[in-house]
Amino acid sequence: MNGKNEYSVKYLLWILDCLVIFLSFIAATYIRWGNFNSMHDRTLHFLVCFIMILTCTIYSFVADYNRDYMKRRFPQETLAVLKYEIVIILSTMVINYLLNIGSIFSRLVMFYFILLDYIFTVLVHHFLRNGLGAYWKNADTAVKILILAGEKDLEKTIRHMQHHIDINYAIVGAVCLDKDMKGQVIRGVSVISDREGLIDTVTTMPLDEVFIYTPDISQTSLADVINAFGDMGVTVHYCVELPGVSGKTSVGMIGGYSVISYSKGTGRYRALIIKRLVDILGGLVGVIFTGILTIFVGIAIKLDSPGPIFFSQTRIGRNGRRFKIYKFRSMYIDAEERKKELEAQNEMEGLMFKIKNDPRITRVGAFIRKTSIDEFPQFLNILKGDMSLVGTRPPTENEFEQYNEYYRRRISMTPGLTGMWQVSGRSDIEDFDEIVKLDLQYIDNWSLGLDLEILFKTVAVVLKGSGAS
Repeated sequence: MNGKNEYSVKYLLWILDCLVIFLSFIAATYIRWGNFNSMHDRTLHFLVCFIMILTCTIYSFVADYNRDYMKRRFPQETLAVLKYEIVIILSTMVINYLLNIGSIFSRLVMFYFILLDYIFTVLVHHFLRNGLGAYWKNADTAVKILILAGEKDLEKTIRHMQHHIDINYAIVGAVCLDKDMKGQVIRGVSVISDREGLIDTVTTMPLDEVFIYTPDISQTSLADVINAFGDMGVTVHYCVELPGVSGKTSVGMIGGYSVISYSKGTGRYRALIIKRLVDILGGLVGVIFTGILTIFVGIAIKLDSPGPIFFSQTRIGRNGRRFKIYKFRSMYIDAEERKKELEAQNEMEGLMFKIKNDPRITRVGAFIRKTSIDEFPQFLNILKGDMSLVGTRPPTENEFEQYNEYYRRRISMTPGLTGMWQVSGRSDIEDFDEIVKLDLQYIDNWSLGLDLEILFKTVAVVLKGSGAS
């Protein structure tokens, strides 16, 4: 979807979501009392509605949960709206508690609101998508795009564009730049011209944009074509992706040069800044709790076995940076020396070491591992920026030295206190490649919404006492 339409849809959805919240709230209130006079405090009551709209606004633009709206099918839409509703309700409940208005607000109103808002939001999203689809399928409102490529790449490019182009685009023709294929039809798309007659042909036809894919034709030789389209006011998209090179590309400047950057990491820098702010806030809260826990856990560790309260070890952070990770000590002080004796009992396939009933773990250590209390000092790492609340698992130096290029990509993002591995039953995973797969899945699909989902799952895992060993 081009930028204008993308932002139009995003703001339209935000306005509609806010409107649905307001109307659902009004309806829920009326269903509960039958009027608008019997509620305890009308001002505080409608303050809750304002909080919901504010939360909706933050979630819509910070988490950007509607970024794939036009590509989602109905089942995916129902799930996306369900996550949205959970965030709205939980955030509102927390704010109500902090403002001390939770006891005043009717629980029945909240119950009716959840049902109404979910149903109406799903329906509004569904009908809007269908309406926009019908609107853009009209030949006059769709963005008309022309495909230019060489003979070798023309059919492949048309096929790829047909499968991946946004719904508001219509392919109005194709041009082969190195052979006369005029008059042929490829996958339902007519080849309207050759290179020589291109400009004369398109000058009088309805056309908004041009897409050029020519990895075997030099940019210099196409300068006259690109300039001609520019003179006509037609937007030109010149593909500079290298054949066979995967990953995300972005345009930018380095040292005064215009460059195309290839990356398999995330390029959503605004969202990464928000992620860091959340880490700082979470780190501050976590460090406070760690300080309180240290009083009790520290005494237990000291009474159970000789040695320090805290354990530190060099780990590998983002893109190979070394840092000291901190934990409450859960093993005897000679654990690293005894590891060599136990390597034959390793139950993990690959580069990690893990055995059940590890004899190096102390009695207190077994408890704090089971409850994940041993991880609390890592909030200091999060505050320092070495780690994030959610991320990939930070490898040891010995493990990192054995990495290949595939494994190394898992450290292209800041490691986390929790992640996909931790909420996927880590005690049941016995293959290092499976852990790498989960980490790469997190990197490739990262979003603030995914972080939030993992955090909720982590709380559930910790409360159940599952997944740790």
